[in-house]
Amino acid sequence: MKKLVATAPRVAELKDYEDREIKSNEVKVKVEFAAPKHGTELADFRGTTPFIDGKFDEEWRVFAQRGADEPRGIEFGDLPLGNMFVGTIVEKGSDVTEYEIGDRVCSYGPIKETQIVNAVDNYKLRKMSKTASAKNAVCYDPAQFALSGIRDADVRPGDRVVVIGLGAIGLIALQFAVKIGATTVIGIDPIEKRRTIATKTGAHYVLDSTACDAGLEIKRLTDKKGADVIIETSGNVHALQSALKGLAYNGTIAYVAFAKPFPEGLWLGQEAHFNYGKIIFSRACSEPNPEYPRWDRHRIEDVCWELLMNGYLNCEDIIEPVVPFEKCAEGFCEYVDRHPEESIKMGVDFTGRE
Repeated sequence: MKKLVATAPRVAELKDYEDREIKSNEVKVKVEFAAPKHGTELADFRGTTPFIDGKFDEEWRVFAQRGADEPRGIEFGDLPLGNMFVGTIVEKGSDVTEYEIGDRVCSYGPIKETQIVNAVDNYKLRKMSKTASAKNAVCYDPAQFALSGIRDADVRPGDRVVVIGLGAIGLIALQFAVKIGATTVIGIDPIEKRRTIATKTGAHYVLDSTACDAGLEIKRLTDKKGADVIIETSGNVHALQSALKGLAYNGTIAYVAFAKPFPEGLWLGQEAHFNYGKIIFSRACSEPNPEYPRWDRHRIEDVCWELLMNGYLNCEDIIEPVVPFEKCAEGFCEYVDRHPEESIKMGVDFTGRE
């Protein structure tokens, strides 16, 4: 059997593996569909993530350097690639009571032909019907960060909402804003196919950030008022500057991106200083949730899964392109790393394999 790994920075390969025996609390899943992340996983793949030599100290709540005697946060050679999978249970351990052989499930895991997963008290192993969309299922992870950004920014009916960065998280956040009843929804991205999907999803306006002064255009499209809420998912310094310019007085920027160090050029004077803008750093998986104890990560995941499975969210156009498993190493290098403008969230189809 084969699995997708990074053998060196920016080098993806399919490597052989053999499964161990499952434990009494586990199930084995034959995979039919999978997807990688295009944000934080790409930083791992390129070797640019701060977690290689750094770590987040939970006690001090600061980033610290790893000690010389500690393992690195990322080790290439057999580094798994991938984030979510869908498949069918083909074996189960003796202590597993909530799942049966033949159940179709979705969970977190790398891109490989089989998965061995804990199946006792594991709400992240999600059951799904035989007809449910695998494309929707593998958007389980980005949907959580989209929902968190929407809730942290307190998007309400009648708001003017801008989403900057129309990857999977941004396009799902845009869907939420439209369905909540925002009266003006603007999607901003330099990639045309992403803007096209935003329009199809319900955006009232889309902007190419490389072809205009996006902050000023937001003001023009909102009768000089600006956006009540801006969801920023790109992590680009120019995007943040545009958000500060296009924000309404006392408006909110939900900063969902995990940004790299900014180059010189970010200016927190001018509009930012005059307009009382608020920046909320939004992260679905940080606990306690801002709305704790009513909301926590578990509830965010439950809600997102329900909305993906009942059709409230539609991610069919977000999973683009889909490549066969045999070509997923080339696909990862091409669509996730070298030419992200040709993709949104790559899907991997295993159904052609025996």
